[in-house]
Amino acid sequence: MQHFYIDREIVPGEQIGLSGDDHNHIKNVLRMKRGEKVVINDTKGISHICALAGFGEGCSYFDEEESFRCETELPAKTVLYQGIPKKDKMDLIIEKAVELGCSRIVPVMTKRVIVKIEDDRKEARKLERWNAISKSAAMQSGRGVIPVIDRVMSFGQALEDCKKLDKVLIPYEESESIGCTMEGSREVIKGLSGAKSIGIFIGPEGGFEASEVEEAMKAGAIPVSLGKRILRTETAGLAALSIIMFATEP
Repeated sequence: MQHFYIDREIVPGEQIGLSGDDHNHIKNVLRMKRGEKVVINDTKGISHICALAGFGEGCSYFDEEESFRCETELPAKTVLYQGIPKKDKMDLIIEKAVELGCSRIVPVMTKRVIVKIEDDRKEARKLERWNAISKSAAMQSGRGVIPVIDRVMSFGQALEDCKKLDKVLIPYEESESIGCTMEGSREVIKGLSGAKSIGIFIGPEGGFEASEVEEAMKAGAIPVSLGKRILRTETAGLAALSIIMFATEP
């Protein structure tokens, strides 16, 4: 069934109206008929099976029939702190990170980021597109929530933001130089199973500077290795999220 989202709690048995792009998609793209069912997810992590009751002016109306706790979310809220890559790589990263269960994505300006966001209007346009990609990926993968793409943060702001999380990892291609082995990384991953929230820092093209890794470690981030190969920025975060998914999902 198709998945849709509403920005409030749904009361069992109520009639729900979906407007805007959702209404257009339901009526003109899916061409749904009365009685056909969808899943509508609310802000409490509850999924509701709803039947189309009919169309109004700019709105599709659904009758709520049954509800259940969404089971597609990871047990740990996972935040991806992504160094902003060049061109449209961020689009791919967002789409796949959402499919893999990421809860929130924070674009980060690190020392080696080449892309420059010159003003608030350009940032707002990027955020609008990125959040639209997140919504589309959430619908496609049956997510219970739409992960938020935050405003761009500096590296220092991201380190401050991550302090509220239970565990924070920073995959680093030079991890062995600071005493982080594959065996040690496996132990770190095993220790994620009881965490309620996890952060992952991924560098842009060119990775992190050594001084940034030192700053992250001082803020509580744990360096880990993702293997003997050097991964592109658009691959590293997805590899880390895949590992976390398998380590934490029951």
